[in-house]
Amino acid sequence: MRIMRLDEVKLVTGVSRSTIYEWMNAERFPKSIQLGTRSIGWLASEVEEWLAIAIAKRSQPAGTNPAEVR
Repeated sequence: MRIMRLDEVKLVTGVSRSTIYEWMNAERFPKSIQLGTRSIGWLASEVEEWLAIAIAKRSQPAGTNPAEVR
């Protein structure tokens, strides 16, 4: 089990911090895990699963937003 911090999640997904939090709040992206009083992370397996689903949805009709995966 591996934890990804925000900088890595941003790098892997290619989206900004604000977009990640917006998608989390809309339940379109995996929820973060509280690691300490001022630190959070994401399970790498959940982020990777989200990416795999987004990639699979590429072939769907135009207008389908990969952020709506979850």
